[in-house]
Amino acid sequence: MTTALWSVPALPLFGAAVLMLLGRRANRWGHLLGCAAAIAAFAVGLVLLVHLLGLPADDRVLHVGGFRWVPVAGLQVDFGLLLDPLSLCFVLLITGVGSLIHLYSIGYMSADPERRLFFGYLNLFLAAMLVLVLADNYLGLYLGWEGVGLASYLLIGFWQHKPNAATAAKKAFVVNRVGDVGLVIAMMILFRTVGSLSFADVFPAAARIGEGTSTAIGLMLLVAACAKSAQVPLQSWLGDAMEGPTPVSALIHAATMVTAGVYLICRSNPIFDHAPGARLAVAIVGAITLLFGAIIGCAKDDIKRALAASTISQIGYMVLAAGLGPAGYVFAIMHLLTHGFFKAGLFLGAGSIMHAMDDEVDMRRYGGLRTVMPITFATFGFGYLAIIGIPPFSGFFSKDKIIEASFAAGDGKGAALGIVAVLGAGLTAYYMSRVMLMTFFGERRWKSRAHPHESPTVMTAPMVVLAVGSIAAGGLLALGSSLERWLEPVVGAPPPHSGGMPSWLVSVITLVVVLAGVAVAYRQYARREIPVTAPEPVSALTTAARRDLYGDTVNESMFVHGGGALTRTLVQVDDRGIDGAVSALAAFVSAASSAMRRLQTGFVRSYALTMFVGAVALIVVIVLVGWS
Repeated sequence: MTTALWSVPALPLFGAAVLMLLGRRANRWGHLLGCAAAIAAFAVGLVLLVHLLGLPADDRVLHVGGFRWVPVAGLQVDFGLLLDPLSLCFVLLITGVGSLIHLYSIGYMSADPERRLFFGYLNLFLAAMLVLVLADNYLGLYLGWEGVGLASYLLIGFWQHKPNAATAAKKAFVVNRVGDVGLVIAMMILFRTVGSLSFADVFPAAARIGEGTSTAIGLMLLVAACAKSAQVPLQSWLGDAMEGPTPVSALIHAATMVTAGVYLICRSNPIFDHAPGARLAVAIVGAITLLFGAIIGCAKDDIKRALAASTISQIGYMVLAAGLGPAGYVFAIMHLLTHGFFKAGLFLGAGSIMHAMDDEVDMRRYGGLRTVMPITFATFGFGYLAIIGIPPFSGFFSKDKIIEASFAAGDGKGAALGIVAVLGAGLTAYYMSRVMLMTFFGERRWKSRAHPHESPTVMTAPMVVLAVGSIAAGGLLALGSSLERWLEPVVGAPPPHSGGMPSWLVSVITLVVVLAGVAVAYRQYARREIPVTAPEPVSALTTAARRDLYGDTVNESMFVHGGGALTRTLVQVDDRGIDGAVSALAAFVSAASSAMRRLQTGFVRSYALTMFVGAVALIVVIVLVGWS
């Protein structure tokens, strides 16, 4: 199994290396190699799943040492891989959904002259994410973390000839560097406190670290998670990331990048379990973000940006669940897995629509597409029913569990978190119903040059598979609490249900709110004519939502302008203070040297006169001292 485990990240890494190094010589078959690498990694993941299932629950760990990576005095870091139930969930999600996105990309990118390079970047993305989730220490995790950041920059900005795409790539890269600082600081504190970055050393020592130190580490890990998983206040990059090719959006949103922050928190559960303050901060950030993203999604006419706002909101649910501690870790992962299916399906569906509509993304120019794109309509519809939580679709099982756990949270915060989660479910139903109605129903509002048609099989087949996952994944994961038992050795078992509302009542309330959201959307977008041009906002909230709740404005005011002012102040301090002091000292030395240089004329008569004057002065002093 050692070779099998190493081959999981090695296969896509090999594919990326070949496709990027061979250049145009790989143009004819590069996409096939990229797909083969991803599918082979998924096949190996299935083999590893069978292997772990054959072991007792407490022994389902495969630790493979690698090599001494950092041998520096007291810092000794070995690079190794760790496969356990948590990391295997991510391996199967990353490679499984990633393989479907690779296959879809064959059709979507068929006309792009740089398709081979695109598949190289996709393989690099998978490899980096696999290193992130399989590393057995925080430094190895950081290596994958940075690799994902690099790959996202390359993919979001793949169409560099588009200024918006280049700008979006830089924005994603810069915002994620902020989160990287949090992860680096957390590692520094861990090494200073524990003397190691290995999970095997850090987690058993978590109880001895102390609550204050654990809280500091947890908050820094939260900063890292906020950037990578697009949580408030570091969420601004995700909407702009839609400038990349649609398969990139599906890969980032469903299977890889935005799930990294959730993985980091759940993997670090021993630290958060001894830092209640940090864990509460995680829950609050998740609750704020799920509403933040949902409100933005209600006002977007760009189909990809509406789905991007949805991702921000759905990841918020996962972060909220992770902030509930042992009561929520399993449900965070469950929602992450179900989200991987329905959100990938929704994004690939959006790409199929764009493919048919001459790359049009404005839903106000869609309408009536269900009759000309029946497969896309059906698969997108299943994803829609899953994300809004209609039983028995997958989102119902995972999202309702999070809402239930939120209401059951103690310390007086359960009611507030539960209400926020239910409200988010209602908003999700509203904006996703809005997407469905504006896209597939009503009058045809197409441009004259648009001739919509169903996408080729290579694109629709992955969408069908993801639609099946949208239907069945939640039930399979919840069946007999199978996922809870599977993850229990890593994150612990959820405590018995106590307090809060009964499960059935939570489900009923949530379903009523969801149906209310659907009804409001139906009234606005099915029973009224949809103008091709968006009307002027009728409320300040609508204006704010269209502008992403002023996220960019806040960042620009606080960090860009504030950072610029701070930089200018520091430059002045440096110029007038530090450099000024050094310059003044240099000027004094120069002036003193010039004055002293005049005493060295080279003329004997000058020296004789100086000696005479000195002698006279000395005699005068002696005489005066003698008289006194």
